[in-house]
Amino acid sequence: MNIRIMKRVNLFFCLLLQPLWLCAQTILPLVSPAEILKAEIRVSDKFVDIDLFDKGGKVVEAKTLQLELDKTILAGNWQVAGQTRTSIDQTWQPVYGERSLVTNRYNELELLIRSDENQKEMTLLVRLYDEGLAFRYAFDKVDFWNCTLVDEKTQFLFARDCDTWVTGGAQGAYSKTKLGALKGTADRPQVVQISDKQFVAIGEAALVDYSCMHLNLDEKNLVFESWLTPDVLGNKAYMQAPGKTPWRTIMVSDDARDMLASKLTLNLNEPCAYEDVSWIKPVKYVGVWWEMITGQKSWSYTDELIAMRFGENDYTKIKPNGRHGATNERVKRYIDFAAEHGFDQVLVEGWNEGWESWGGSSRDFVFDFVTAYPDFDVKMLNAYAHSKGVRLMMHHESSASVRNYERHLDKAYQFMADNGYNSVKSGYVGDIIPRGEHHYGQWMNNHYLYAIQKAAEYKICVNAHEAVRPTGLCRTYPNLIGNESARGTEFEPYDGNKPSHTTVLPFTRLIGGPMDYTPGIFDIYLNFMNHDNHGQIHSTLAKQLALYVALYSPLQMAADLPENYEPHLDAFQFIKDVAVDWDDSKYLEAEPGDYITVARKAKGTENWFVGGITDEHARTSAFVLDFLEPGKQYIATLYADAKDADFEKNATAYQIKKGIVTSKNKMNVKLARSGGFALSLIEATPENMEGVKKWK
Repeated sequence: MNIRIMKRVNLFFCLLLQPLWLCAQTILPLVSPAEILKAEIRVSDKFVDIDLFDKGGKVVEAKTLQLELDKTILAGNWQVAGQTRTSIDQTWQPVYGERSLVTNRYNELELLIRSDENQKEMTLLVRLYDEGLAFRYAFDKVDFWNCTLVDEKTQFLFARDCDTWVTGGAQGAYSKTKLGALKGTADRPQVVQISDKQFVAIGEAALVDYSCMHLNLDEKNLVFESWLTPDVLGNKAYMQAPGKTPWRTIMVSDDARDMLASKLTLNLNEPCAYEDVSWIKPVKYVGVWWEMITGQKSWSYTDELIAMRFGENDYTKIKPNGRHGATNERVKRYIDFAAEHGFDQVLVEGWNEGWESWGGSSRDFVFDFVTAYPDFDVKMLNAYAHSKGVRLMMHHESSASVRNYERHLDKAYQFMADNGYNSVKSGYVGDIIPRGEHHYGQWMNNHYLYAIQKAAEYKICVNAHEAVRPTGLCRTYPNLIGNESARGTEFEPYDGNKPSHTTVLPFTRLIGGPMDYTPGIFDIYLNFMNHDNHGQIHSTLAKQLALYVALYSPLQMAADLPENYEPHLDAFQFIKDVAVDWDDSKYLEAEPGDYITVARKAKGTENWFVGGITDEHARTSAFVLDFLEPGKQYIATLYADAKDADFEKNATAYQIKKGIVTSKNKMNVKLARSGGFALSLIEATPENMEGVKKWK
């Protein structure tokens, strides 16, 4: 690791002999390491404003220090009592990621802010990277030893009306609109296109012991204002010193590709909290899930409950409904399929008692997370899986009864350890219990982190669904190996996802961390559902392959049924081959809402994989393989839309082409409407080159 740190400490420039009005107009400059961006921090009586500039002029303005506490602590008449400047240039190695080394390079200004009215002090930290700005508040003084945050009204001001991509909820659909037409609350990160080639993303990093930030827009003045998730009393957070708020971030890019490549959010989080990370491994998995999502099977064992209270039903004496998905026979089918095709794990949902009366019932004691249905033999199935070199993946649906989940958490994790599980998919469907708390409030954010830290004690990885949108905490707690927190494949059978949806996610939701999107659906028209009340996947089959590269995640699911893969094993080969951990990533083409093309180098190898996706418009992707090592040959296998492919009319039509390529080859690939392509580039050997011709 290469670290250079330079400090100038306690430069008191508001001298006692100076008149106060000079202090009130103090302007402090801060320049990014390569002088790409410049910030001016202006300290006034009531606010600290930050103007962010690039070489073309002012990009955005942020108004900070707008915190409302329950006590008269933030009295106003702010002055700078001291400043510290720091420069950092370092690299660090993530446990997993889009690249094996991450550069962390920034200049920081730490301001000690004092109220002239009551002499109370707090700290404002401002960091400027070449790709953006971040700021947070720190409360290190006894003045803030115990207080309630009634509101935070950080503002982000834009000079003109611009295009933006917005969703009003974590699992909502994205739509493109003008700032001036935006109504209601938006979820962060919020991407704004301020010119033909310039983009800004407003976000949050290192969300710990605080409420999640959303954004309200004053459409007349083009001002985004932070809105924090409240608790039942309407308060936003309860704070004790010493403490820090999350970072507020503003990413800036003249090239959409650079925004996708940025690691600003990760860099703003603390280093890994664990000394031993050998037990944390990226995972490729299949699972008993899609058949329940689509309604073919059920999570519940019976439709004839005797009692609503947990533990008062003898399931051996209750008639099964005949549609239960998590049966011994069905799970063994998935285990056999996973073993045959080289998958690591098999997720099983609906294995445990309680599913008959879960979501929406507002029940406290819903599950105990250890008691299986009669047709699911935990010990036998785990032994069978291990004999085949496969693990089962645990599922903990809490039904949003978080109090119940926490009181069972140690027992549930110990049960996993005793039976050979090392990863869990958790869920929080429904209204939170304790009643009055919300999914994105401070109390729940503390719970999510508690569950992750507790899981680490048992060497368990967590894939949290319905949790708060991630803010880079997977750097500090890498056993948080996946999150949902956005609209994934599960919405396709009914509401559907727009063709543009997956071209927006990397610019928004994925800025905070990887997503368990669950791609890989081959039965695009959902014919296996055998009823008319369903939609289709808004994608071609080739695009489903491309998503394994386009949407980064160390946790990738082949989400369809084994029966739907087996007629297309030639295309399924890409899912088998594609890596889930990477040494390097190159964003070759990108425009939010339109298209993305990504190349990634598999960790520890010379093999590359490329994925390209588009929206509802057909296009041709053109790129050069100059990311390959010069002088080497590679076996290229292209999985692309067929000439007559169309996501509505002929979505399963694909073609496969193979040939020998080098770094000099130019690729031109046609993508159908909502189509895509996947390309594997495997280092050539005498064995795999046999019979393969040069690429034409």
